[in-house]
Amino acid sequence: MKNGKFGFGIIGCGVIGGAHAKAIKAVEEAELVAVCDIDEPKGRAFGETHGCTNFYKNYLEMVKDPAVDIVCVCTPSGIHGDGVIAAARAGRAILCEKPFEIKRDRISQMIDEVEKAKVKCACVFQLRTYPNTIKVRNAIQSGILGRLTLADAYLKDYRSRAYYKSAGWRGTWELDGGGCLMNQGVHGVDQLLWLTGLEVDSVFARAKHLVRDIEVEDTCVASLQFTNGALGTIVGTTSCNPGVIRRWELHGDNGTICLAGQNITQWATAPIGSDEMAKECKPEDTEETAGGSNNDNKVIGLQGHAFLMNDLIQALKDDRDPYVVPREARKAVDLILSIYESERTGKDVKVPHY
Repeated sequence: MKNGKFGFGIIGCGVIGGAHAKAIKAVEEAELVAVCDIDEPKGRAFGETHGCTNFYKNYLEMVKDPAVDIVCVCTPSGIHGDGVIAAARAGRAILCEKPFEIKRDRISQMIDEVEKAKVKCACVFQLRTYPNTIKVRNAIQSGILGRLTLADAYLKDYRSRAYYKSAGWRGTWELDGGGCLMNQGVHGVDQLLWLTGLEVDSVFARAKHLVRDIEVEDTCVASLQFTNGALGTIVGTTSCNPGVIRRWELHGDNGTICLAGQNITQWATAPIGSDEMAKECKPEDTEETAGGSNNDNKVIGLQGHAFLMNDLIQALKDDRDPYVVPREARKAVDLILSIYESERTGKDVKVPHY
C-alpha cells in the first residue's frame, strides 16, 4: 500500500481486464500499479490506456512486485488457477473473475493454497451486489415466501459468430470450460443458488450446440431437485436472437418474488400461516436498473466490480472474509459440471457439496 492506496495488478488484458481497470479507478483506495499479458504489444497498449506503464509478460514475476497488494485474475477461465495459486504463494490478496475455475480438483487445489497461505481471496459475482438482489435474498432468507417450492432461472443471451471468433479460447472445453452456462450463465446460476440459500441435490439436463459452430453448448435446459424438496429449472442459451432480459422466478407456499435483470417485477405474499392468495406488495424503495450484457459481452457495468474491489480492501483492513469467498464461488461451477455430466450420460446426476 502506498499513499493510502492498495496497489492492484491485473493478469490478462482482455475485455474483462478492461472492466477491472476502470473499476479500480472508481475505488478511492485502489490504484492500478501493474499489468500482465503474454501478448506484450497488447499488454503495453492496455497499460497505457489505463495509465499504467509497469508491464509484465510473466505473471509469476508480477505477483512478486512489492507494489502489488491485490491481484486481479482476468485470464481465460481454464487458467484462473495458475494466477490464483501464484498470487497466494506470493502472499497477495486475490480478486478472481468468474468462474473460479472449470474443474473441481483444480478448484479444491486453489482453495487449499489460499487457505494455506492465509490470504484474502474473492470471486467476481457482481449480481450479488445490487440493492434489489440483496433485498430479495434477505426477504427469502427471512421466510417471507414460506417453504420454497419452485426456483427458476431463465438465462437467454445472444452471442454472435464474431464473438466466438474474437479469441481462440472462447467456446472450447479446454479454456472456456463450457458454453452458455459456464461462461455467461454462471452468473445467473450463482444468483439462483444465492437467492434461495438452497443447494441442489440432483439434476437432469440436455445441452447442445444448435446455432454456433463451437465445441460446447449454446443451448441448455436443466431440471433441478433441491435438497429441501423444491424443484427448479435453468434455461441457458447464447443462441437466442436477440437475447432476452434474464429472469429469476422464486415461489413458495406463501408467495412469489420475480426478478427481470435486477428489477423486481413481482413481489406477492400472504400472511404467514394463512391460506389466502398472495397479494402484490412490492416494497416502495426498490430501484430500477438498466439491462445487462445479455446481447453484448462488452456491456459491463462498473458498480458490481467496484463494490467487490472496495469490499476486498475493507476485508484486508478489518481482517475478515470478503463478500464472495472461494467455497461459495465454487457452488455454481459444481452444479454446472453436474449438468454437463447429465448431458453426457443421459442420467440424473447427484451434485457434490464441499
